Amino acid sequence: MPAKSPPKDVVLIIEDEPDVLDLIRLHLRKEGFVVIEASDGMAGLKLAREKLPSAVVLDLMIPEMRGEDVCRQLRAREITARIPVIMLTAKARPEDRVAGLELGADDYLTKPFSPRELVLRLRLLIQKSRTSNSGEQLQVGPFALDRATFEVRLGGRKLDLTALEFRLLVALMEKRGQVLTRETLLHDVWGYRNMSSSRTVDTHVRRLRAKLKPHQARLQTVHGEGYLFRADEDD
Repeated sequence: MPAKSPPKDVVLIIEDEPDVLDLIRLHLRKEGFVVIEASDGMAGLKLAREKLPSAVVLDLMIPEMRGEDVCRQLRAREITARIPVIMLTAKARPEDRVAGLELGADDYLTKPFSPRELVLRLRLLIQKSRTSNSGEQLQVGPFALDRATFEVRLGGRKLDLTALEFRLLVALMEKRGQVLTRETLLHDVWGYRNMSSSRTVDTHVRRLRAKLKPHQARLQTVHGEGYLFRADEDD
């Protein structure tokens, strides 16, 4: 008997512009994805919870429920919290991108966008989401991090972190003892391909450090270089 081919990845598109929806659908199907669709936020959220797609392509400006709220709701439930989300928007300002990532989006594309780039980013995110399922728990000293639930506990106390602060802490804890430059963090955490203002990193590190009390000294500034999460001998 011939070997069964692996199941195709299902991508949910939440988009109310017919031309954009047609373009995305065409290229995703051409690349072998199964496409499901919704034209408003409420329907898209319901479909995501029912079908549990491999990834979601989410426009921000959609009727019934804004894209930001859809993303927030996806991250709020454990069953959908780990589904990769790519946001689409006409807003190209860096602060808009940061705001989207803080809500829990995994990537961010501005219109007009390259369909080929969208496909490549989707494949990367889906692959990354599967490989990250192993080793979901990360324990470093009093810090206990769970990638599956986006939860961090410090000495048993749950920290109230944004999605972006969570990703920043993950990046630093995984490479503890190593200096990560601002450029590295902008690329790995924010997803910037080109250099942006390093003040973005400094601002979020400052906010994260304030939430790590009384262990904020673990997150150290290396002047002229970047930041590191200090590893102690007892870790």
